[in-house]
Amino acid sequence: MLWSLIKIVFFVALVALVAFGGMILMDSEGSMDIAFMGFKVSLSPIKVVIALVVLLVAAWLILKIAGLCVALVKFLLGDETAISRYFDRNRERKGFEAMAEGLMALASGEGRVAMSKASKAEKYLRKPELTNLLIAQAAEMTGDRRKAQDVYRRLVKDDRTRFVGVRGIMKHKLEEGDTETALKLAEKAFALKPKHVETQDTLLGLQAGKSDWAAARTTLSAKLKHGAIPRDVHKRRDAVLALSEAKGVFEAGATVEAREAAIEANKKSPDLIPAAVLASDEYVRQGKPRPAARILKKAWDSQPHPDLAAAFARIVPDETPKARLKRFAGLVRAKPGHPETKMLLAELNIAAEDFPEARRMLGDLVKSDPTARSMTLMAAIERGEGADDVVVRGWLTQALTASHGPQWVCDKCQTVHPAWAPICDNCAAFDTLSWRTPAHSEVSMPAGTEMLPMIVGADAVLTNDAEVAHDIDQEAANVDIVEVVAEDVDPIEKPEKP
Repeated sequence: MLWSLIKIVFFVALVALVAFGGMILMDSEGSMDIAFMGFKVSLSPIKVVIALVVLLVAAWLILKIAGLCVALVKFLLGDETAISRYFDRNRERKGFEAMAEGLMALASGEGRVAMSKASKAEKYLRKPELTNLLIAQAAEMTGDRRKAQDVYRRLVKDDRTRFVGVRGIMKHKLEEGDTETALKLAEKAFALKPKHVETQDTLLGLQAGKSDWAAARTTLSAKLKHGAIPRDVHKRRDAVLALSEAKGVFEAGATVEAREAAIEANKKSPDLIPAAVLASDEYVRQGKPRPAARILKKAWDSQPHPDLAAAFARIVPDETPKARLKRFAGLVRAKPGHPETKMLLAELNIAAEDFPEARRMLGDLVKSDPTARSMTLMAAIERGEGADDVVVRGWLTQALTASHGPQWVCDKCQTVHPAWAPICDNCAAFDTLSWRTPAHSEVSMPAGTEMLPMIVGADAVLTNDAEVAHDIDQEAANVDIVEVVAEDVDPIEKPEKP
């Protein structure tokens, strides 16, 4: 407010000063005579001042007109001038307006409008690093893949937009199924921007899809280095890659490398069930049963699984059923109430022909958590205790429609897999398989049901398989489907009735 008061006072003083000066000039006597080529003009003091002001204004106008003429000549000659800058600003404004409208059209799903606006923006702006990307996105939206690829190739030629161009072409190659070219482009994109998370994931997925586990582990380490994944996730996924690498080495027959890779995978993630199984089998090959048992017990404490029980059985393959039952007590001690523990103990007691104990171990599992496997075990118990065929068939009939229990399910696409794999067979996602009960059962009973004949012994399995095959061949025309299932899943011979 003080500043406003000062301005008002200054303006009033200036007006008063001008008025006072005008009064002095008007009261002054005398004149100024100007003679030029026979003309004579006599001016009073006030007129002289006015004439000077008019001359100054005229001189200023003449200079401005002269400057405009010079600028016009330079504009016509192509030099940068105020006029050219004005037109440039006007063209730039129109270009950015078209760019904004194109982006809005792209966000709204209007591909053709976005393409038109992108072309207009290119005409006004002449900045391909800005407009080419909009043109490529609009071309993809309208289905013009050829134009989009042409634009991406132009982007590759510019250092500022090379990554965008490489990434765009890579995505097209992935959509076309050309994984070989896509892998090379992903490696190039990763070299340009190693911190780009999407490129890291794409490269990791392609390397895993090609079973290049060593390269995939390098990429995974880069993700950890740049903070793209937490350390615990890196540890788990590195264990998965190490496990996959170990399996590849086993297939190649290089046992030394396989042993090291398998044990490394288990050390990185002791709760990874396939890694524990692989490491245990390798220790068994080396004649080291204690480390094998220790690995399996640690994995079982984390999550009981039939594959762990099968691997534990392979540590001592020729032991008697009673000895096996005693040895397995150390494995299942940590998880006594787990459904997998109950079914495992029931299988072991069935193998030992202690059917009442098997029933006690199974408990109320067929009611609290009914699955095809638990009901099949119940059918085996009933047969072992001498129950009628109607009772046995009743349990097997229920097993046919019951839940299959936990299986390897992809967390991303919910596809059920018969065995663990590092990559989902359906959606190609990496490390997404978890052992859980699927929403809808889609495959046969889990591999754990194979524990029963294996626990009985290899000879019994061969004998039972031969008998089943013979029965099916002889009675395929008139046998009841439930009887076939009963013979196939139950290795325990029903005792003869007295």
